[in-house]
Amino acid sequence: MTASALAGELHLPLFSVQLHGLISKFMGETSAKLHTLFESMNVTRGVYFFDEFDAIGADRGVGNDVGEVRRVLNSFLQFLEQDNSDSLILAATNFVGMLDNALFRRFDDVVRYTLPSAQEAEMLIRNRLHAFLPSRVGWKKVQSAAKGLSHAEIARACDDAAKQCVIEDCEKVSSAQLADFLSERQAARSHED
Repeated sequence: MTASALAGELHLPLFSVQLHGLISKFMGETSAKLHTLFESMNVTRGVYFFDEFDAIGADRGVGNDVGEVRRVLNSFLQFLEQDNSDSLILAATNFVGMLDNALFRRFDDVVRYTLPSAQEAEMLIRNRLHAFLPSRVGWKKVQSAAKGLSHAEIARACDDAAKQCVIEDCEKVSSAQLADFLSERQAARSHED
């Protein structure tokens, strides 16, 4: 969501780098694809977003990695350092502790997202569901159901509630329905952990 917001504010196209298309089993091919990608940043100004960045940015000091992964990260670091484009490069991960320390020196800023407070969750829900919210919402129940969820999980629950409203041809989402969708996200989260 941050990459999309930045691209919108900067009036630049957003390019989401698909790592599964970038990473190859053949030695040297991933670095060659990275090189091509960085060259394209000079030609096409935009916001380039690497999601799940730990796939190529893992700590090189960890003993169980593959030599090719180290080479790919070394290439990425060199390309990043040599980048003179007017493009914005973003990377995201849920596993910050896995990242190589050299990455933190190459990126200008590191933004850490904490879980939203009850008030932030309410603001997010109001923004996400503004067309579907009734005039009266049981915010304590909704905030309680949202507690411990990330911004993305709350947004996904809101999207699910809006979809359900459209499918059932109803105009508004009830507080109970919204709390149920948030609770489903809670259950999915605890199942993943």
